[in-house]
Amino acid sequence: MIPTRRPARRLLAVASVGVACALVLSACSADTSSPDTTAAPEWEYTAETAAPTGDIDSFSWVSYSEPYSLDYAYAFDYADNQVLSNVCESLLRLNPDYTLSPGLAEAFEHPTPETWVYTIRDGVTFHDGTPLAAADVVASLSRHLDPEVGSSWYSVYQNVAAIEQTGDRQVTVTMTQADSQFNLAMGGSAGVVESAATLAEKGADYGNSSGLVNCTGPFALTEWKSGESVTLTRYDDYWDDTLRARAGEVEMLFMSDSNARVNALKSGEVDGGWMIPTDAIAQLQSAGKGDVYFGLNTAVGSLVVSNLEGPLGDLRVRQALMMAMDRQGILDAAAKGYGELTDALTTESVWVGASDAALDEAFEGLEEYPYDIEAAKKLIDEAGVAGEEIVIATAPIGNDFAVISQGAAAAAQSIGLTATIETVSPSAYTALFSDPSAREGVDLFYTSWYLSSPDPLEMYGVLRTGEFSNYGNWSDPEFDALANEAVAIDDPAERSEVTAQAQRIANEQLPWLPLFEGPMTVFLGDRVTGVAPSVAFLYFPWAATIGSR
Repeated sequence: MIPTRRPARRLLAVASVGVACALVLSACSADTSSPDTTAAPEWEYTAETAAPTGDIDSFSWVSYSEPYSLDYAYAFDYADNQVLSNVCESLLRLNPDYTLSPGLAEAFEHPTPETWVYTIRDGVTFHDGTPLAAADVVASLSRHLDPEVGSSWYSVYQNVAAIEQTGDRQVTVTMTQADSQFNLAMGGSAGVVESAATLAEKGADYGNSSGLVNCTGPFALTEWKSGESVTLTRYDDYWDDTLRARAGEVEMLFMSDSNARVNALKSGEVDGGWMIPTDAIAQLQSAGKGDVYFGLNTAVGSLVVSNLEGPLGDLRVRQALMMAMDRQGILDAAAKGYGELTDALTTESVWVGASDAALDEAFEGLEEYPYDIEAAKKLIDEAGVAGEEIVIATAPIGNDFAVISQGAAAAAQSIGLTATIETVSPSAYTALFSDPSAREGVDLFYTSWYLSSPDPLEMYGVLRTGEFSNYGNWSDPEFDALANEAVAIDDPAERSEVTAQAQRIANEQLPWLPLFEGPMTVFLGDRVTGVAPSVAFLYFPWAATIGSR
């Protein structure tokens, strides 16, 4: 769940609670027998929790981590965006069902393949009371092009030639080539608009605990106690009456210890939280202090292959490791069965507008990697890498991190590799996604990688040769050609058929090792209701919809 990069997307993982190794099957031993399976827990999707009966003075929320930054240019993970989504707004709005609708741009046009024209909404003010203008949009978007800023969202802007004010309330973005993904990304952090005057005034302090931010959302960021909490206060002059905040104030507490988070929810000390540790779901459901809800997710839990110069540079070794991992056992232990195995790096939820043929191509008949130790050993022998070392990075963020790193290590050792687990701090783990030097000597690390736009090409754009988030520097010319071809296709159905071919190549070449997908979870205490339990909470102003139960 966490952190930053310069190109396309997200990172981290669903935090779980509990001890690790004791729960894991072959993850903690080199058992080569067939894995035991357990009955999956029963759960169902909820699109929207019950509507509030009224407003509420305040409510409290818990986050697994303090934001890395609330500068939208660096807001690239769960902890950052769950705060920013309530305070800052984008040109478009990403809704809980993963559709896009007008945001600070009341309309947009696409007059040529290389131009996007946005009409900026009138009557909107920043939290300091100054009116939103087209110049603010130009200044905000242009930061992503500035190498001195080093935006985590640069990949969205890599084909941008110019961002210009072309009318009183009009901004035109000119591309160097057709790029379907640019507009789709305007519903996330890449499309956030901040006051140009604030950006100039705050400088290097913008978005940190002293500089804060000055945006247009239903809440203003009024306090950030470093290491403790942030406080959001209702902005009474918010422009959209349908999303006027129901709460006068929200206090969001940072609790890195998963046991502490769960105890705070169980006791009623805090009113809610996202991404509930799966080990704690049953406890919370039976505690009588509230309810756990399950909603739409776009994340796939995967192991990022961050070093292709070592043993994992041989495809046979990546295939062997996939086959040596008891993925069902890992899912049961890390996520308590809340989810399902997958051989793809995307979920069907992001294939919005895809053709039936594309969905069949993308998901049916993918290469499978069944649990088979003996077959995996043969691949290791063929590759001639027996005894070589791989390093797996992990952090004390949640039980899932421990389970997955230990499961991968046990799998590697069971087929003749030497595996070392390197445990780092949560902040150092975040750096793996943004700092190439932090990945030196690391072969694998876990991510729950979510997509922030309704298109699977966002994922596969990341894996093109030379992309910042292509952490292992994987390269495949056929894959690159398909991804580049798809980018230029506006029609989502037609684009999906090309993207499906790219998904199949990723499935066969394993630049990342897909493990499982599961629902987004949220806990609501007895005092509050009204939130949509969707991963769109990263960009949709979810806290504004919460009121009294």
